[in-house]
Amino acid sequence: MACDGKPPKELFIVPAGRLSPEALRGIIEEFVTRSGTDYGRREATLAEKCAAVRAQLKSGRAHITYDPSAQTCTIVLSDDLRTFCAGRQKKGTP
Repeated sequence: MACDGKPPKELFIVPAGRLSPEALRGIIEEFVTRSGTDYGRREATLAEKCAAVRAQLKSGRAHITYDPSAQTCTIVLSDDLRTFCAGRQKKGTP
């Protein structure tokens, strides 16, 4: 989650519906244009990528998170978020 490889001390889930349409679009576009993303055999258009992420956010399969120490936000899959939270609970961190 953090660029230095260390997990964040705090991580907040930001409901997509609480963001302005412009802010949500910006977060989604920044996320889908990051290098290293693979969309299979056929490269999807920016609009297709954004629509897919928006659908995942709407369905609850993905979440927007905010790391206050790094002052960054990103989009994570629900399974990855559960794994992160489970790891923190094992260490006794809320």
